Amino acid sequence: MISLWKIFFVFAKVGAFTIGGGYAMVPIIREELCSRGWIDSKEFPDILAIAQSAPGLLAVNTSIFAGYRLRGWAGAAAATIGSCAAPFLMILAIAMFFSGYSDNEIVIKIFKGIRPAVVALIAVPMIKMARECNHKWHDWLLTIAALLLVVFLKVSPIYILLVTIILFLSYYLYKERKG
Repeated sequence: MISLWKIFFVFAKVGAFTIGGGYAMVPIIREELCSRGWIDSKEFPDILAIAQSAPGLLAVNTSIFAGYRLRGWAGAAAATIGSCAAPFLMILAIAMFFSGYSDNEIVIKIFKGIRPAVVALIAVPMIKMARECNHKWHDWLLTIAALLLVVFLKVSPIYILLVTIILFLSYYLYKERKG
């Protein structure tokens, strides 16, 4: 059984060393959990899908569901506190000590320079996960269609999830009745 302290420290490490939060934390959470053998790489997309469907912050939801999967409610609490503690303390320190530097040209340039790295941190693992999850042509078609709808037509992912759930539930019920 995985100790609550281990869960806490793994998620604290993720929270402390991830710039950008949210989607930037997902690949690091995945790597930490899968490399330790705590969660199978095929199981992680399911946790991510549930986390995205639930209201709230993606990184927190992912921590909650992964922690719950590992040790129940205590694991969910340990993972959530771990993933939130370091960012909370960092933001608190920034607010206390660096608020006077927000107009500083060097600080502005540093944050502009970090943005492309955050995009890469998000894009590379998402492509990797798509490769692992999409085994058939229709899986790729659905992935690309959802991407295009969100990026170019600004369709909310919530609507895409709802339509997908309804379509696949209808298909499943149709197959059940026919078979």
